[in-house]
Amino acid sequence: MVENLFSKVNIPRANYRLPDGNAKDLAGECAGYEAAIEAAGGIDLQLLGIGHNGHIGFNEPGDHFPKTTHCVALSEMTIEANKRYFASADEVPRRALSMGVGTIMKARGIVLVIYGAEKAEITAQALKGPVTPAIQGSILQFHPNVTVILDEAAAGKL
Repeated sequence: MVENLFSKVNIPRANYRLPDGNAKDLAGECAGYEAAIEAAGGIDLQLLGIGHNGHIGFNEPGDHFPKTTHCVALSEMTIEANKRYFASADEVPRRALSMGVGTIMKARGIVLVIYGAEKAEITAQALKGPVTPAIQGSILQFHPNVTVILDEAAAGKL
């Protein structure tokens, strides 16, 4: 996030915090992250993408919407999609800390950015299909202030 986003925009270092996926106490790190969000007065703007399987954050498809920041096992689809950021697929982490859907939904505003034809089907399911934890991004249909930015390819099945 620092290399690919924060270093390119005018957001002072004091104005963002990322959970440390290498912390010795992951549960404590998750709780501390939630506490920091609360202490800051919540999230003004949540910037999201959506995974090929409909995940937001790293909230993988499942049978519920995770409420708070938690440790998640990444799906093979997510690992495959993220291997481009690593020297080899073996280096891709198999787990991640993810802000929970409940925390995401408390943001005052959400911007969802989706691009590419390979995301057209999941985009249509998430934005127009039933709200289901099998497609975590579908929950955004219930948020009162979401802006969706799509290229034509991603919007191809809407």
